[in-house]
Amino acid sequence: MSSVFKAGSAGFGRPGSSSAPFTDRVRTAVGRYGPLVFGLDPSGDLLTGWSLPDTPDGLERFVDIVVDASVGAVGVVKPQVAFYERHGWRGIRSLARLVESCRGAGLLVLLDAKRGDIGSTSQAYAEAYLGPDAGIPVDAITITPYLGFAAMQPILDRAMASDAGVFVVTRSSNAEGRALQSARHADTATVEQHLVADIAAENNRLAPGRIGPIGSVFGPTHGPPTGFGLRAMNGLFLAPGLGAQGATPATVAACFADCPDRVLASASRSLLAVGPDPSHLRHSAQTLAAHLRDALRT
Repeated sequence: MSSVFKAGSAGFGRPGSSSAPFTDRVRTAVGRYGPLVFGLDPSGDLLTGWSLPDTPDGLERFVDIVVDASVGAVGVVKPQVAFYERHGWRGIRSLARLVESCRGAGLLVLLDAKRGDIGSTSQAYAEAYLGPDAGIPVDAITITPYLGFAAMQPILDRAMASDAGVFVVTRSSNAEGRALQSARHADTATVEQHLVADIAAENNRLAPGRIGPIGSVFGPTHGPPTGFGLRAMNGLFLAPGLGAQGATPATVAACFADCPDRVLASASRSLLAVGPDPSHLRHSAQTLAAHLRDALRT
């Protein structure tokens, strides 16, 4: 096992504790449970399929079930905020309860929020989710860079100050994103290649000599990167698209062949499909986590 994700060294708290840098907490979590991220996405179809009402009450029941299923099965969970926001203030209340319950049980919460704006708005997004005084404090969030990398600076600075992490959308798992993300600059490098280089520079500034707090969302469904490597980014990678979107443990391993020790691969629909029995959900997550560990050899 690599030095990045080597299992629990002395001085590291439980995975959900914020007493250590985010990358250290990830190392502990992955060492215990493997590199799977459990996506907790309560779509209307999912709630209906579980014989739950697509209402705030149904969402509350979903939260109870997935927290029960996740504890002891995975080290990291990833709720997508849109599925909670669509239920209004009661959905936000359910999200807050989910986050608090998961972190209280030692799980890391990577919030799939894809926030991104400029100036004081970026600062407000950071204050909403990062740091002990945040409205809904999480361990890491996803952000989008398409208003300019420098516009994200308030979020990056607060993440560093609060031992949190951020994952910059670099290569999304959907087909529609390729036209933008594979577009080439005048120097012939692609947008995604420039973003990886920008993240590397910022990680080297914030955390010289170690893995930095800025990661990349990098979808493996489009194959390995061409013309550039990923290891030099000195950050973690969130690999979306496992399961329902077509990625497999083997395609994840192929995409991240030069940095398999830095990957968190996420699955949602394919795991939730076996619910609502928590024991079935737990077994499904544990099985996929084991397959990922074998494929990545972490």
